[in-house]
Parts: sequence; structure tokens; C-alpha cells
Amino acid sequence: MSRPPDPERLGEFDIIARFFAPLATDPVSLGLTDDAALLHAESRDDLIVTTDTVIESVHFLERDPPETVGHKALAVNLSDLAAKGAEPLGYLLALSLPDQGKQSSTAWLEGLASGLKQLQEQAGTALIGGDTTATPGPLTLTITAIGRLPKGQAVLRSRAKAGDRLYISGTIGDAALGLRLLQDHDLAARWGLSEAEAEHLVDRYRRPQPRTHLAPILRHHAHGAIDVSDGLAGDLDKLCIASGLRARVQAGDVPLSVAAAKACEAEPGLLPMLLTGGDDYEILAAIPADRARGFAIDAERAGLPVTEIGSLEPAPPAGSTFVDRSGAALNLPVRSFSHFV
Repeated sequence: MSRPPDPERLGEFDIIARFFAPLATDPVSLGLTDDAALLHAESRDDLIVTTDTVIESVHFLERDPPETVGHKALAVNLSDLAAKGAEPLGYLLALSLPDQGKQSSTAWLEGLASGLKQLQEQAGTALIGGDTTATPGPLTLTITAIGRLPKGQAVLRSRAKAGDRLYISGTIGDAALGLRLLQDHDLAARWGLSEAEAEHLVDRYRRPQPRTHLAPILRHHAHGAIDVSDGLAGDLDKLCIASGLRARVQAGDVPLSVAAAKACEAEPGLLPMLLTGGDDYEILAAIPADRARGFAIDAERAGLPVTEIGSLEPAPPAGSTFVDRSGAALNLPVRSFSHFV
């Protein structure tokens, strides 16, 4: 059956002018009227550049509201900047829209732009350029985010040191549980969750909150950091390998939300999934012991509580071990999400 014509079907430049030019509030974007943005470099700053792609049915579900798709696409990039201690400067959006389907409708695009707008205003950034194309494949959004920070103060995963204490922001595992709830609504009752608790988990999957306000605190206190995108265990392994260290983590100290704790109580076998499931977008930081208390206090004042979960030790072997209260190592055969397994 052929698709009926859309009376408001828009071309590339119509889409840019109607939905994305209003997001280009920084003059460096040139109002999205050119093929590039004009950045003014400042010698006292370093620039951090990161890019992430989100794809329908891989990073979000087809039925997810467009506002949450826009939010998540930008949030995952802002999270990378925050982990480096950088404040966002601007971002570019490459949008590949299916040439058939709801994503090319004006209502869906309005929702997408609204999600981007809300988060960019919250984070203090703006769209500065990009590209819009049609595709026969799934909806794909690629964002390249640019951040800035004082010269020489980037917080890299390769600079953690033996003796550092490991801190994690927020809570872990909510998004993995939220995805499972979207795939099987009966789980909420099985886990004994209230409607609000179930909604919390789903929202954590659809609307991750980049910890942008933690950036200056990381610059002041941290030796190294990484954002937890693919799973706590796997991303901690990446930090350890980059720094040539090993980590020991008390699994019982990993912070869980009330909803996640209830799910684990009802189904104890969930814990390994929470430690490896990904989509948390929290910040894992390596803090020198003599700065640990100050880091926790500053994070609390910024409204971003952090929890100590372990420490770093000399390697080999590089990597991390999660242990229970008795000191026995947990078996985590799958350490993180991977596109290629």
C-alpha cells in the first residue's frame, strides 16, 4: 500500500530553517546559512571535541517520543564533555531521516527540536551547524559537541593514579531496567514497582542527565574520569587500561535508586546486568585520597551527590574486579554493551 502524500512534506532547507535554525542561538553558527561555523579560538583555553551517533532500534526504540530522542542524542555527547571537565561550547547535528515514515512528519520534527532545545538551554549551549539528509535506512542522529576548558586542565582517563579512590555520580542500572520495562511491561508488577518508580526507570533510559555541572569540580579534584555509557564494569576497565592500573570495587557500595533496589530484591540475579548494562551516563572519577572529602562536598553543593565505590591499585593485570561483602569476586562474563559482539 503506497504512503499518502504529506501536504507538509518539507525539503532539506525547509527543515533546517523551520526546526533547527531557531536552535542556532550562538552567532558562531552564522544562523545556519553557511556550510560551516565560525569559531573564535582563545589561547587560554583548550577545546574538547566528541561525537556520538544514536540509531533507532539500537540506542532508542521506534515508539520513543521524539522529544526524548532529541534529548538523548545531545545528552550522550554532553556527558563526554563533562567527563573531560569541559563546558559545552556548541554542537553540530547530522540528521538522516527515513524517506518514508513518521520521522519525516512536521509533528515528529517539532518534537525532536523541542527535546534538543530544552536540553541545550539547560546546558548553556547551542546548535552551530550540521547536515540533514534522507536515508532508506533507520533514523540516525550524529552529534559532534565542542567544549572548552582552561588550558592543560583536561581530565583524561589515562591520568588516574594508584591509590586514587573511585567515585560514581548518581545511581547505576536504572536505564538498563527502564529498557527492560519498555520491552516487557509485566516486569513492573513482578518487581513490585509503583507506577512512579517504573516511570523513573523508563525516563532514565530515555532522558539521561549529563552531569555538566560536575565538570569544574572534576578539573579541581580528579586525576582521571570517564562517563559510564556502555556499563560501569566495562567503562572502568577502559579507565584502568588507559592508566595501566587495576581497580577493586565493592559491588554493594554501587549506588542504586529505590526502584532499582526493589527490582534487585525481587530478582537478585539482576545485579550483574545493572553493573554492565550501560546507558547510565554517570561520571566515574579517580580522586586522590587527600582530595576525596573535598570532592564529595563540592559535588553535594552542586546538587550531584557522588559515592565512593572502590580504589585503584598498581597493575598487572589492568582491569577491574567487583567483589561482594565477603570479598568474593563477582562473575561478570559480559562486561559492557558492545556493538560488535
